[in-house]
Amino acid sequence: MYKTVYLKKGKDASVKRRHPWIFSGAIERQDQDIAEGEIVRVLDSEGNFLAVGHFQIGSIAVRILSFDDVELDLSFLKERLGCAIQLRRNMNLLREENSIYRLVHGEGDGLPALIIDIYDRTAVIQAHSVGMHLWRMKVAEMLLQLMPEQLDCIYYKSDQTLPFKANLNDESGYLYGKEKNNIAVENGLKFHIDWLKGQKTGFFIDQRENRCLLEKFSCGKKVLNMFCYTGGFSVYAMRGGATLVHSVDSSARAIETTNANIALNFEDTLRHKAFACDAFRFLSDMTEDYDIIILDPPAFAKHREALHNALKGYVRLNVAAMSKIKKGGIIFTFSCSQAVTPEQFRTAIFTAAARANRFVKILYQLHQPADHPISIYHPEGEYLKGFILYVE
Repeated sequence: MYKTVYLKKGKDASVKRRHPWIFSGAIERQDQDIAEGEIVRVLDSEGNFLAVGHFQIGSIAVRILSFDDVELDLSFLKERLGCAIQLRRNMNLLREENSIYRLVHGEGDGLPALIIDIYDRTAVIQAHSVGMHLWRMKVAEMLLQLMPEQLDCIYYKSDQTLPFKANLNDESGYLYGKEKNNIAVENGLKFHIDWLKGQKTGFFIDQRENRCLLEKFSCGKKVLNMFCYTGGFSVYAMRGGATLVHSVDSSARAIETTNANIALNFEDTLRHKAFACDAFRFLSDMTEDYDIIILDPPAFAKHREALHNALKGYVRLNVAAMSKIKKGGIIFTFSCSQAVTPEQFRTAIFTAAARANRFVKILYQLHQPADHPISIYHPEGEYLKGFILYVE
């Protein structure tokens, strides 16, 4: 029998609206000796059942897995993973020319704090809670049952995502098999994926559809890709027919991988050049007359305490790009900070346009793709925000 958490009177409204988080301030009392990551039942102040989920220490005290009074066993996990797999099949993401996609996106797939990305025949699992960390072998077992012909190995990569106060050892490593080939395909383009040492799970899958848009804009253009990481936008711009593509990242390792990805896809690599340089310094010193600039920085605000400085950073970055881009140029600009709302990011872009004294039009409003679904009950899941801007 699961241990129990009791909510304060009047603090059950969000749970009844099916929001998947219960904050510590809403808890009246709880059973003794509940371990972090343990499954708990949540009751209201009168003892009525509300939900069941993983307990954790911190501001988010319970991540809800079900609003039904069910046992969270292997059959439950198999059902949730099966639904996620079927959704990706319905999206036609599992095809020969595309072997990169997100299989599980946390709350959006009813499995809070769990990320699973697929790179060809490798699944990379990432846990953001102790509860999902403890489930890692069960998740791997169910993946092999549900996708037996599609996976050769499963890698667990959570050394940077688990709560540091949990005092867990770094247990990243292969749970099944060991993949030697790290090349996967996205929309017919090949990429080296470094799930061992790369950021996130090794690649930024959430920009797939936005990279496709860039490809359509790139023919005959000079393109600057800031914060390029492994060069995803650069590779698409090259295929789109850009006459020149410059990739910039502060990481020499990222630049090395970007050059490798360009060479993996094109014999003509002379159109591309990469620079290991600070983004703000590059924008300040640049003399090239770019037609398109991509601004896809890392999260400026990973928590609300950093929000004010993050918004100032977005304004500063976009002012620099708007001030330098040629007349009639296009800027792809993004925020992946969950703490920044779409309205706040739009205000930052408005402020940047005013300070740069340029007339700016919004051509597209961008967001994460369908394999990063947003639960209607969990608006916090809408983390990626972006615009395609036309600068006169």
